[in-house]
Amino acid sequence: MATYKEIKGVTIQTRDEDPSLFVGSWASGGALNTSRSNAGGAGIQTSALMVGKDGSPQAIVEEYNGSSWTEVGDLTTGRNAKAMGANAEAVLAVGGYDPGTSTSSVKTESWNGSSWTEVNDLNVKREAMGTFGIYTAGIIASGFERGGSPARPVNVESWNGSSWTEVNNVNTGRSTAIGSGLQPSGILSGGAPAPATNLVESWDGTSWTEVGDMNQNRGRYGGGSGTSNTSVMVFGGYADPPTTVIASTEVWDGSSWTEVNDLSSARNDIQASSNGPTSLSLAFGGLTPPETTATEEWSFPSSPVLTEGSVFLSGGTSLKGFGKAAGIPSATWSSGGSLNTARKAGSGGGRQTNAIAFAGFTTTMAAVAETYDGTSFTEVADLNTARRYIAGSGATGTAAIGFGGQTQPGPVVANTETWNGSSWTETGDLNTARGYLAGANFAPSSASLGFGGDTSNGAGTGDTAITESWDGTSWTEVGDLNTGRRYLFGSGVQTSAILAGGLDGTSNVDLAETWDGSSWSEVSEINTGRRQQGSAGANNSSAIIYGGTPPTTGKTEVWNGSSWSEINDLSTARYDMMNAGSGISAFGAGGETTTVVSTTEEWTVDNALSTVTVS
Repeated sequence: MATYKEIKGVTIQTRDEDPSLFVGSWASGGALNTSRSNAGGAGIQTSALMVGKDGSPQAIVEEYNGSSWTEVGDLTTGRNAKAMGANAEAVLAVGGYDPGTSTSSVKTESWNGSSWTEVNDLNVKREAMGTFGIYTAGIIASGFERGGSPARPVNVESWNGSSWTEVNNVNTGRSTAIGSGLQPSGILSGGAPAPATNLVESWDGTSWTEVGDMNQNRGRYGGGSGTSNTSVMVFGGYADPPTTVIASTEVWDGSSWTEVNDLSSARNDIQASSNGPTSLSLAFGGLTPPETTATEEWSFPSSPVLTEGSVFLSGGTSLKGFGKAAGIPSATWSSGGSLNTARKAGSGGGRQTNAIAFAGFTTTMAAVAETYDGTSFTEVADLNTARRYIAGSGATGTAAIGFGGQTQPGPVVANTETWNGSSWTETGDLNTARGYLAGANFAPSSASLGFGGDTSNGAGTGDTAITESWDGTSWTEVGDLNTGRRYLFGSGVQTSAILAGGLDGTSNVDLAETWDGSSWSEVSEINTGRRQQGSAGANNSSAIIYGGTPPTTGKTEVWNGSSWSEINDLSTARYDMMNAGSGISAFGAGGETTTVVSTTEEWTVDNALSTVTVS
């Protein structure tokens, strides 16, 4: 959790440093209408779905609204299906045991909030597998195939929103393991055969790595939740001997497991909000034994005691900082380290203390890349292709992506390059060459988003609304912007982003749009229409924009998920900065005032912090 210390001047208290702060507990939630075990579960604490039933597999489905369960549309085929989905409105039911064929199933069904539709099958029959991800990007791992050889395959399949593809195998085949996370970052914990295991493997979007073992052996379906491979909670299941049902709960912080408060009742074959943040997890159904209707919710108290000048982070992608801690710096811009090479119209990725800035131009196009450690910039390996008005993203300074842009003397390009911390590698091109575009600048380098831009080599006659999604290997065109434009800037991640401003034809615009993983929606306009501004943010509900032109401005605005508010200006008005950050910490480097500059400014969070969003 040390990576959360990205906010300069703020002490972050974690459970490692002060375990007494990590005092979450389980409390009773609404009861299921039908008791059952070994079904599938997906969603978050306030919006979840449960599908199928063990024993005599059933088609029954129930939806949770944060307080009660309601029976909704049945599966097309009764089975003990597993599931993945970010909420109750978009869920996949995958595999399981199909009594109609008396075999493990390859069937995949899609829930759209009102009905189920059969979509493309799995490549390998399986049940009792680990699942994680969202409706548009998920993973299923290992599991059990009746009559298969071996019975517990090591196969892993990845879902891209329309079909399954086999990817790299787990190291150890097993059934009834716990899957947690969001593709491309997740955890597979425990599992069988007997004896139950404490083995844990981490998925990074490409391969599996064995990481720190759990404190407790657990098999036969414990529950789990989490949004990455660095923030996961697991609970319940079978221990050794195999008949021992447990209530144990553990939390993974990316390096070690910590035992926290037990479930109210021990149980196995439990279902969970596998995509929910670890601070707001949900456990439902299972065997105590017998089969139960009980639901339990995990949450933290609203106001733990804080040390002055500190904030406590509870874990997850959307991290909660509880209380108002005195001594946190006010929301102002302050001087940071200078670029080694003054330039403008480059791009960047990362956060205030771990970032990279690359490309741009002064009088010629630049391939220069520099990493930032929160104090100073260091020149590193150049890009393969020098260019300006490139887009980029990355959650750290050691993993970033740059794409598109304009080369010398003028053509726009589709070139994509990825940074691994030491060198740049050319990878799959954009489908549409363009410059003057934007990227979701806090997105992982393996799952980015690029949108807007100009296809006309800088002539301004090719403004586009095209949006492309990067899966680590190639780009796919997805939903267009509502308004095509160039010189825009955006922030967020592949599934949750925001953009504002830009140049639409010949006019600067104040239009803002948010991305929900499948489409763009127009939202409240910014207060000052502009182009070539800087931006930072980790999702579509928390972002900051700053600077821009014309006229050249230092105006800064923050987005709270529903509206923009003007707050403290940049110290130096400018445009065409290289920028990055999480929204609550940000920087703008270089750019143009009346001349091209090398100076950097840093943004720090105010003392009313309530939500921190990080990678």
